[in-house]
Amino acid sequence: MPRRSAGRVVLLAALLLAVFGGLALNARGGVERLVDYLALQRTPSFSVPAGWPQPVYDFSNNPITDAGFALGRQLFYDPKLSRDGTIACASCHQQFAAFAHYDHPVSHGIGNQNGKRNAPGLFNLAWQPQLMWDGSAHHLELQPLGPLANPVEMDQNLPDLLTRLRADAEYPARFAAAFGTPEIDSQRLLRALAQFTGTLVSANSRYDRYRAGDTDALSVTEQTGLASFRAHCASCHTEPLLSDFSYRSNGLDAEPKDPGRSTITGRDEDRGRFRVPSLRNLGLTPPYMHDGRFDTLEQVVEHYRSGVVDSAALDPVLRGGVRIDDGERDALLAFLRTLDDPAFVHDIRYADPGARR
Repeated sequence: MPRRSAGRVVLLAALLLAVFGGLALNARGGVERLVDYLALQRTPSFSVPAGWPQPVYDFSNNPITDAGFALGRQLFYDPKLSRDGTIACASCHQQFAAFAHYDHPVSHGIGNQNGKRNAPGLFNLAWQPQLMWDGSAHHLELQPLGPLANPVEMDQNLPDLLTRLRADAEYPARFAAAFGTPEIDSQRLLRALAQFTGTLVSANSRYDRYRAGDTDALSVTEQTGLASFRAHCASCHTEPLLSDFSYRSNGLDAEPKDPGRSTITGRDEDRGRFRVPSLRNLGLTPPYMHDGRFDTLEQVVEHYRSGVVDSAALDPVLRGGVRIDDGERDALLAFLRTLDDPAFVHDIRYADPGARR
């Protein structure tokens, strides 16, 4: 039976079961649960939003399937991936915070240990040529290896993890459904995760609707803020992804404590340089910067106005700070909040499949 036809049969069966099976819920609760269940069965398709460049990650080598996406989602939310079974990928990448770690300056790992960097939001990863703050991961499928092995994050040995998954009561069947046979190896593990994380596309903010031609999507003040953004910020935070994915120093410290990109390149001139983050979902992902030092967007903008610290690595465009008057600042802040994508953070297809709503 073709995949789409099989999917329709499953959905129809679920509908009939819900209608005639006597849900032990009131009518409203039953309908809500049914809607959630049906939504959870729909696998996101990957498509390039209008006006966006082609992605870096090539899904033709890892086609998204219903079972592959479901497996990746299950793995993402499963604390079994950590050494002590307490930390999942989702522990530091929470959907309501655009898959960042809300209100935590740095990530928290096993034993409640602190990492050294802020957990970035996970969205539009397929367009990133490198990942992580320092670009230490060069491929979407390899990115999970860093946090898995990090002793203050998940502290997991990959062979031990594979042994654990092979002994699990459910995972061999899940891998068989996704890849044809029940074998569990590192490539299948990482490809399943990429089928989930690669579909985390955020492209439905008010800013996006304005770019698509809806002139009412932004207020006059927000449009003024967009003009300010394009004048002062867009050289690094390039539209429409709102990052050029380069590595720069934005003047946080004269002597950076975190070596940043130089850890990867070995070059002194890269000390204190970090990947330019996307500004999408800014209102949902505080605190800010690689070390989470700023709690609010107001503090971030004020840093660029008056707090930039000179250093050898400082990006030339930031020398002397960014000249933004008070009125322009307020408009810019208003615009930055239009970059949030509520539909993305409420999409049940990306939610914990084991959570009860």
